[in-house]
Order: sequence, then C-alpha cells, then structure tokens
Amino acid sequence: MERRHQVLIVGGGTAGITVAARLLNRDPGLDVAIVEPSERHYYQPLWTLVGGGIYRPEDSERDEADLIPAGASWIKDAVTEFDPEANRLRTRDGRTLGYDFLVVAPGLKLDWEKVKGLRDAVGHDGVCSNYAISTVASTWETIRNFRGGTAIFTQPSGAVKCGGAPQKIMYLADEAFRRNGVRDRSRIVFASATGRIFAVEPYASALEKVVARKGIETRFQHELTELRPASKEAVFRKVDSGDEAVLRYDMIHVTPPMGAPDFVARSPLANAEGWVDVDMHTLRHVRYPNVFGLGDASSLPTSKTGAAIRKQAPTVVENVLAALRHEAPSARYDGYTSCPVVTGYNSLILAEFDYDKKPAETFPFDQSHRESRK
Repeated sequence: MERRHQVLIVGGGTAGITVAARLLNRDPGLDVAIVEPSERHYYQPLWTLVGGGIYRPEDSERDEADLIPAGASWIKDAVTEFDPEANRLRTRDGRTLGYDFLVVAPGLKLDWEKVKGLRDAVGHDGVCSNYAISTVASTWETIRNFRGGTAIFTQPSGAVKCGGAPQKIMYLADEAFRRNGVRDRSRIVFASATGRIFAVEPYASALEKVVARKGIETRFQHELTELRPASKEAVFRKVDSGDEAVLRYDMIHVTPPMGAPDFVARSPLANAEGWVDVDMHTLRHVRYPNVFGLGDASSLPTSKTGAAIRKQAPTVVENVLAALRHEAPSARYDGYTSCPVVTGYNSLILAEFDYDKKPAETFPFDQSHRESRK
C-alpha cells in the first residue's frame, strides 16, 4: 500500500533537516516526512579539522534520531526510484511513498573507483582522505607521522563538497610539518584538475600569495587517474593536453571525484549531468512543479557548501508554502555561498560570493585583503 505525505523530503543531512524544521516552525500542522537510511549524522565540515588533528572523528557524529525535527516522521529507508509522473517514489525496503510535494536533498556520492587503485589504497601507507568517516582519521595519522619527502594534495575536476576543502588540509599540513621540524625537508604539491587555486577573485589572488609564502608547488590541470601504492606513484592526466604525468609521493591526500547518487542521476528528475534539475533562483524543478531541490545534489551553479544551504533552505521553504497555497513561488536565491578557507591553525580567508562570482561579504572590511587571525 502507498503511504502518502504532504511534503516528502529525501535526505536527512543539513539540507533536508533544515527544510523540515523551517516548514514545521511555520506550520506545525504540516505532514512532513524525511527519508534517510543512516542512523548517524556527520557534520562533515569538521572533517578538515579532524584531519588537521584538532578534533576526533567521533566529535562530528550525532544520532540522526536526535536531529529529526519534532513533528516530522522519519522513514529509515533508502530511495531507489523516483516516479514524478505519479507523485511517488520507491525504496530499498519495498515501500511506495506518495507525496503532494517532494524536496530532494540526498547529498553527494564519492566515486572512489574513478581513480584506479584508490579504494584499496586509501587509509594505508601514506594515502589518506578527509572525505569519509572511515578514512578521515588516517589523515592526521599520516600528517603527524610524516618525516619528510613529497606530500601531494589533489583536487578533481567537477563539483566537490566545499571547493576550498582540498587545499585547507594542505595548509594545516604545512603548519604541522613546520611544528614538527620536517618542513625544510618536505615538498608540498597541490595537484588540481582546475586552472587556478580558487575560482573567484579577489580570493584567488589572496590565496596565491598564501601558496607563495608557504613555498607550495602547484600543478594545475592535473587530474588524478591512478594510484600505484606499491611504488608510491600518483598518475595524472594533464587536462589541457591529455598527456600523462607521474609523481612519486611519500604521502598523498586525495579528494575523490564526486557526483549525484545513482538513484538521482538515472532518474527523470536529473539533467544531462545527473543533478536534480531545478531553477537556479526558485529551486523548483524545471519540469515537475511540485518538486524542489537544494544542496549538493542539485543543479545549482554554485559551490556545494553548508553555507549555501543556509540560504537555499529558506527559499525552498517559502516556495513550498506558496505552492501549498496554490501560489507562484516568490522567494529567490542569488547563489550566495561561503567558503572559509583555513590557511593555518589560527588563520583563514573567508570567501563569500554569489552566482556572478562577485563578493557578497558579511563583515565591514575587505575579507580578501588579508588572512583573518584569531
């Protein structure tokens, strides 16, 4: 039998929980349900600081049950198929769930297999990554035990969780190496498939100065394609030429390729790239007017950060409530996102910008002019 809800939210992460809480704050009588299979919730922005030795992995964990807003139903199951023509979806456990309105916010999938040899190598022998709860502890273990040599930090092409995170851990590692007295015998390489250290001016210029000051070597347009752990070699494809480059490492922090979950990417809700296909301002689906999307799995052309969700969620809530009243959506999202790029244990550059890649800063000073320090 089909179980039906007024508002069905797919994903119990930051986006889904925020939307549910705001909807119920506005109208406690709404029938809101969240579909989320995980019993544990992870505050993933903390993982950079876990990798830097400031927090423990368990500090990022919470019970999902404690975060489900009062008044919302938690369906502890995983979505396998969307049927937007019939206003329903199907789950791993064989449920059919119907909805009046659907909010899709399941987050990103880590594509470890897109880098040959990575899945088996990560977490061992100098290969580490902040991007999973099962591997994040290996980052600090690797950094604190590093005794010199080549340390590589990678960033893939395409969207990743927090575009600045791949370099944040590099800056913390640089400072840790200095504290441990091994920086003078260490080579740090930032190997990124992108064309520059950051996509937005003036923050890019400010970060280039940080890289120069710290003596970090950059290899742009370098896409990691393979790890050879037996020989400690990282294989890269040069994006501009297609040529192969091989770098030997003593440690390597890998940011894996990422994409929308399979059940989203192969669904009628997806665009050609696999993202939930929503209007960039109203966050309403471009083909199904009772479907909304936000967060990392959405097609929104902005960075995938929790700060972006902080601005996206109110837009979704206002427009869902308007749709429940049979009104046109009026709230608009301007693409605001924020990335606090940690440049050391006591410093950062706070990058805030909108769809036009123009600074949208919240403090009364030029945040790109210098690193903020505590």
